[in-house]
Amino acid sequence: VSQQAFSVGVEGVSIGSMGKDKAAGEGPRRPGRPGRQAVGVPTAQLPRKKMYRARAHSNPLSDQLFDVPDNPEDVDWSSLYPSFLPALTAVQPQQQQAGDEGPATDSVPAQPSSSGQGEKPMVRFADIGCGFGGLLIKLSPLYPDSLMVGMELRSKVSEYVKERIASLRVEHPGQYGNCSCVRTNAMKYLPHYFRKGQLTKMFFLFPDPHFKTANHRRRIVNTPLLTEYAYVLAPGGWLYTITDVKELGDWMHMKLAAHPLFEEVSEEELAADPAAGLLFQATEEGQKVARNAGNTHRAVFRRLEHPRAIAANPEQLASRK
Repeated sequence: VSQQAFSVGVEGVSIGSMGKDKAAGEGPRRPGRPGRQAVGVPTAQLPRKKMYRARAHSNPLSDQLFDVPDNPEDVDWSSLYPSFLPALTAVQPQQQQAGDEGPATDSVPAQPSSSGQGEKPMVRFADIGCGFGGLLIKLSPLYPDSLMVGMELRSKVSEYVKERIASLRVEHPGQYGNCSCVRTNAMKYLPHYFRKGQLTKMFFLFPDPHFKTANHRRRIVNTPLLTEYAYVLAPGGWLYTITDVKELGDWMHMKLAAHPLFEEVSEEELAADPAAGLLFQATEEGQKVARNAGNTHRAVFRRLEHPRAIAANPEQLASRK
């Protein structure tokens, strides 16, 4: 073996791999050496999904241990959106010292609160069961001035979304600061996070179908929960659903159409809405359905300001007698 070949071997590159690199037009590379990056551009290692794998679904009625705020005022949103809310927390002592002299000026651009509880940046979009955060990542640049949160019950999956967003914020300075994720059970604790009429968009993408009749109470869209969703949605807010299971799609559409505080959004309005077009392939599940040429069933409804009249169902009236 020549001295040159021996020295290359000492550096940790085999002769065979050196030949392959030369054939490909590249010099020898040390194992694990990162690719070239532009000078001055910050980089971050995106989390690998295989390290955060979890069961496809989790029982939402089971008791799990995690922190839950007592009310929306106790939620520390500034820790989730530091680029939007730090000045907001810093100005509170100034407001207290101002007394009768008038409120201190808030350097954060004010956004009107549809709940009528003051003006400040508030979370407006909620992705319920956000999975690996695909929809949040797509929505963030489309609505850069709107705060959005993903709510996920599975611990490993929610940690993946947090790490993914943190890496994207480093890699793309000034972007993705308006999206975040919390681990919680939205079926139980949604009013603990949002005030009345706070949200303008809610998303339910490819939820667990819970096929057994005994488990239908676990479905994320049902009559009692729709009343809760109507509470946190502002009048005129949209509720988006999509699934690849026809029976579940019919179920969700039926429940929404029968609720007095929701009306279906027309296809013309959906065609003009940027978020509606993301429902099909923004998530991992949606991409899988598209690869397999599967069918999807979308239903989007609007929150009404006043309840509408609902025609009585003869079968339900007969069952009450």
